[in-house]
Amino acid sequence: MHIHCLGINHTTASVGLRERLAFNPDAVRAALSRLGCGMMGDSLSELVILSTCNRIELYAVSSRPAPDDLGLFLSETRGVPADAFGPHAYHHRDEDAVRHLLRVASGLDSLVLGEPQILGQVTDALEQARGAGSVGPLLSRLFQSAIHAGKRARAETHIARNPASVSSLAASLAEKSVHNIAQAQIVILGAGEMAELAVEALRKRGAVKVLVLNRTLARAESLAKRWQARASTFERMEEALSTADVLVSSTGAPHTIINPGMVERIMNARPSRPLVMIDIAVPRDVDPACSAIPGVTVHDMDSLHARLEHSLAEREAEVPQVEAILGQEAGKFMEFFKSLDMLPLIAGLRQQAEAIRQAELNKTLRRLPDLSEAERARIEALTHSLVKKLLDTPTTRLRAQADTPAAPEYAALARILFNLTDGEQQSFSSATD
Repeated sequence: MHIHCLGINHTTASVGLRERLAFNPDAVRAALSRLGCGMMGDSLSELVILSTCNRIELYAVSSRPAPDDLGLFLSETRGVPADAFGPHAYHHRDEDAVRHLLRVASGLDSLVLGEPQILGQVTDALEQARGAGSVGPLLSRLFQSAIHAGKRARAETHIARNPASVSSLAASLAEKSVHNIAQAQIVILGAGEMAELAVEALRKRGAVKVLVLNRTLARAESLAKRWQARASTFERMEEALSTADVLVSSTGAPHTIINPGMVERIMNARPSRPLVMIDIAVPRDVDPACSAIPGVTVHDMDSLHARLEHSLAEREAEVPQVEAILGQEAGKFMEFFKSLDMLPLIAGLRQQAEAIRQAELNKTLRRLPDLSEAERARIEALTHSLVKKLLDTPTTRLRAQADTPAAPEYAALARILFNLTDGEQQSFSSATD
């Protein structure tokens, strides 16, 4: 049994390739359902998909040491040839996969060091997999460990102090792009989480004139009401951009929605007034060709990444403390993971002991028909306690030896001493319930 992680992120692939491989929520549900339908072969037993603006990662439990099925799965579900993303992909297995996910959840592997959104995205990925029935006891335990590690990192260190998320970075860039942020006309395209974080960050920097545009007016009005902004729909996009100084775009559209023709018409009508477009959507909302239009500056996720390098010194100082926390949490999980081969043996031992206890108890109680219910309960409690105490030391020793080279010898000896056969042992799922 192996844990695999196959993925690409902002350090290995361009925004263009990430766009092609990104999953929206519907695509995640459809992809995960393939596992339950038996469309991914017999080797994969669990699957979680983590898809964000900056990473697409598949976590799986497989009986095979190599993730060939995962590469084929990613290619088929996204319609991208494997050789297009293969050179940019990374593969982590077992302990390396565990440590990678813990780093992701804590923000150490993010575009913005320590950014807070990724912890919620890891949590959402687990919930989506649970909803699709594609996650089992092993990945569930792993993701819960990662979420716990991420929470500890944020609570016990300053890795997330003064959050520098992509949205807050966009707000900072907007502030630097205009003479007076309080007087600037700002258009927010989209009304999701990233858009709201951008509005919040802009408000904290003194922005006043904020207009939220969304496909549905109700969603735009809901966001705008929380932040004292104005709201409208995409139908007013060209009109809104004609007076805008800054656009921050973050929709879930599967293709660009701002094209050079529209922007050129706008700029021809206002040649002396520049327009800054900050596109934090993946896939991109703004056609890259818009950057060639005079007076227009376009920033996308890749250009934002380049601007982060000099602003993370304080957070980087917290990395050793976070690494220490992750080391503790990874150690706990690996102790559990390495003990899995021993769990069915331990479960079989307990099952055998319980059967003997129950048989001997029933025999004794039949010989003592005059006992009261309270007396019967006390005798049963006594037998429970005796069995528990007798098994405590051998099961503790078996667990302790699970991740040592001597584990097979201990397991074989235990089977001989307690007359256990492989057929009497339970599966991993039942042993860990």
